[in-house]
Amino acid sequence: MPRDRAAEQLNEFKKNQKTTEVLTTGHGCPLHDRLNSLTVGPRGPILLQDIQLLDEMAHFDRERIPERVVHAKGALAFGYFEVTHDITKYTKAKIFSEIGKRTPLAIRCSTVGGESGSADTARDPRGFAVKFYTEEGNWDLVGNNTPIFFIRDPILFPSFIHTQKRNPQTHLKDADMFWDFISLRPETTHQVSFLFSDRGTPDGYRHMNGYGSHTFKLVNKEGKAVYCKFHYKTDQGIKNLSPERADDLAGSDPDYAIRDLYDAISEGNYPSYTMYIQVMTFEQAEKWEFNPFDLTKVWPHSEYPLIPVGKITLDRNPQNYFAEVEQLAFSPANLVPGIEPSPDKMLQGRLFSYNDTHRHRLGANYHQIPVNCPYRARTKNYQRDGPMTVNDNQTCAPNYYPNSFSGPLDCKSYEGEPRFAVSGDVTRYNSMDEDNFTQVCTFFKKVLNEEERQRLVNNIAGHLINAQEFLQDRAINNFFHVCPEYGAAVRNALNRTRFPRHLSTVHAVTHQM
Repeated sequence: MPRDRAAEQLNEFKKNQKTTEVLTTGHGCPLHDRLNSLTVGPRGPILLQDIQLLDEMAHFDRERIPERVVHAKGALAFGYFEVTHDITKYTKAKIFSEIGKRTPLAIRCSTVGGESGSADTARDPRGFAVKFYTEEGNWDLVGNNTPIFFIRDPILFPSFIHTQKRNPQTHLKDADMFWDFISLRPETTHQVSFLFSDRGTPDGYRHMNGYGSHTFKLVNKEGKAVYCKFHYKTDQGIKNLSPERADDLAGSDPDYAIRDLYDAISEGNYPSYTMYIQVMTFEQAEKWEFNPFDLTKVWPHSEYPLIPVGKITLDRNPQNYFAEVEQLAFSPANLVPGIEPSPDKMLQGRLFSYNDTHRHRLGANYHQIPVNCPYRARTKNYQRDGPMTVNDNQTCAPNYYPNSFSGPLDCKSYEGEPRFAVSGDVTRYNSMDEDNFTQVCTFFKKVLNEEERQRLVNNIAGHLINAQEFLQDRAINNFFHVCPEYGAAVRNALNRTRFPRHLSTVHAVTHQM
């Protein structure tokens, strides 16, 4: 039986090696015997002076860096973005400066809530993070395969993620935790409906869309700004797994999505995605019926149509998973001139959180790691030193500012952020009831067909049955608020599930939120 390209990786390496290289220590000294420790006699003990053994063990003890709190497991591919349509009237970002321009990039797709060893096919949103290596620095567009999210205020994010992880006493996934939070925060209803639909189990990473999700601000050369959302539409077409197929693959090939992407690129079947933007003027934002910065809502395409921008092509697999995937660090704060944050609360929270996470996980100098390095825009600043300083540390240049000794100066050709007015009373505004159900009703009634609606309610019931009855009632009440048909359908599906099944036998969303 023929083996796939991922399985043949070691044979490919062997075939391409011209000579066998000399084995050395970490500091480059040749090794005479890598198979045996230095001992007193054949039965030991081992000598402390066996620096070869000490070096091996000390390095092994430190091989793992902290796992990502979310998006722990993922696949990476490299490629390029090519501009196909002119959007310079909206933004001065040089990545979009001319049709035909190409910019190298890396994309990491991931499950969100599961650990590094979890199954690729579990019901879960999928991360879709893109790092563009532009001449103005790295631009990271860090989103998901859904255009919305569960919450609209970042102060809720730690608690939300806790409910998707493990019970602190039992260390088990807990349906009560999940449905308690979900039913108490009705703004989650939109994303929960996406999650339990067919979209919750995409057929690998090549057959799903990507979204920047947040609202951003685009600024052109004249300083005029508009609000924007970014979309990537898969050119391979949308494909999803049935719950049964997803469950089978979780047991037989838990790395299905990683393998599928790796094999496709190895075979020259390069995945591609078409980038679009939606644009909303400041005037439209003021008058729109919903808060345009609410991450639990979409901008309707009928009112804000998709504008084509360019195409992403993935044509290279990583050469080493740890170096190029595990150490890859994305941040929504990595922006370039012409692309700025909006008042989106969730985006504002992520501007801090992601870089702070990377400093904890990878160290203060994570930008120096090659896969994170803005190699097309050389770094010049007054930051110095710290653990893992692996470049020239900006040599003999002054490390304070201002200075009189030719240190780097402000970029006068870059006008900086355009002025904008902000007003309002400072307080903790309750955002819980900002119309949590209208768009969910549209999704249920107009986006999904009858068969898709039935699968949605069956998936919800199959998981909700594991929660306590009062949580079931509260969750169903939220679905009734969307529309009576939705709530009744979930209630009926739940009633048909006569005997509660143990969580381990159900394809539980709490595995992978």
